[in-house]
Amino acid sequence: MDTPVAGELSDNTLALYAPNRFVLDWVRDKYLNNINGLLNTFCGADAPQLRFEVGTKPVTQTLKTPVHNVVAPAQTTTAQPQRVAPAARSGWDNVPAPAEPTYRSNVNVKHTFDNFVEGKSNQLARAAARQVADNPGGAYNPLFLYGGTGLGKTHLLHAVGNGIMARKPNAKVVYMHSERFVQDMVKALQNNAIEEFKRYYRSVDALLIDDIQFFANKERSQEEFFHTFNALLEGNQQIILTSIAIRKRSTALRIVSSPALVGG
Repeated sequence: MDTPVAGELSDNTLALYAPNRFVLDWVRDKYLNNINGLLNTFCGADAPQLRFEVGTKPVTQTLKTPVHNVVAPAQTTTAQPQRVAPAARSGWDNVPAPAEPTYRSNVNVKHTFDNFVEGKSNQLARAAARQVADNPGGAYNPLFLYGGTGLGKTHLLHAVGNGIMARKPNAKVVYMHSERFVQDMVKALQNNAIEEFKRYYRSVDALLIDDIQFFANKERSQEEFFHTFNALLEGNQQIILTSIAIRKRSTALRIVSSPALVGG
């Protein structure tokens, strides 16, 4: 990872300090279970509680007490080590909740497979989308839905998102219009936060992007999305894209030379 994370152990608590929220969430999502496992392996019941914070490690100052001010105790007692009972739940309980959700799914709960209007023109697309909802990251990855307006492409995107989260409530499923992706990238470039932008989009479980034809003539956006696309595929994370049409040399075809092209 490009940005270091500092740690401090005190009072049976291991605090990890990240420079910003993006890095904190990335470390927590990727390594929380591993860190807790190592703590339990080496410390057992005395394992410290884990806490994540945004900021820098505080500088601790050691105050040296002059020898002549130290008073010897009247009696010498042996301190008995206190065993700390292991937490009943995982380290997530010790992580302060962010002020707002880290991942905004934007999935419309009203769009499901049950209320999808199926016809001959979108029957195959629905079947493929259903397979993705049941087995994300499987055979239909990436899934590319294309066709005219009003055939249900956007509805299917939301239906897949709802299906994935119904099976795995903690899944990080993000739906967005392609213009939002471009806006987020531009903002990240302006704020010198492109690495955080990459980590955010490359750590989702499923990325659902609508109307990717809007990437046309946006070379920088196409390049960044192409790298995100490849990173997600390598991690077996689900990708679903929609476009109103496939034309020769279209943006969609340049991005998706896909093993799973499905018309809708």
